[in-house]
Amino acid sequence: MRRFVVTAAALLALSPLAARAQDATAGDPAAGQRIFNQCRACHVIENNGRNGVGPNLHGVVGRRAASIENFRYSANMRQLGEQNHVWTEQNLHAYLRNPKDVAPQGIMSFPGLRQEQQINDVIAYLKTQS
Repeated sequence: MRRFVVTAAALLALSPLAARAQDATAGDPAAGQRIFNQCRACHVIENNGRNGVGPNLHGVVGRRAASIENFRYSANMRQLGEQNHVWTEQNLHAYLRNPKDVAPQGIMSFPGLRQEQQINDVIAYLKTQS
């Protein structure tokens, strides 16, 4: 019985750490919005907003690559779309880390985000914009 109480107490003590670790991977949409501001040079994220240099990213989470009509995507991005590449959280994570890993001949000049937390935050923000 004593062993159970000690184990239960240890688990309770560790639970705030586990919750914080889970929160860290979930991302902070407010922080993601601030980071996304650097993307606004090329992208808009407003519902029915017009495309910029890059496509409108409203509703991008869960959307097939290269699926915005009347946007001139690179051949590499169109190929991803034809292969039914979908912007899942996992695919967005890889793309935001290094776009050239996902679309090597793509024309996006953004080098990627290096901090995992920033990537998680931007994805959390993108999820709120659909």
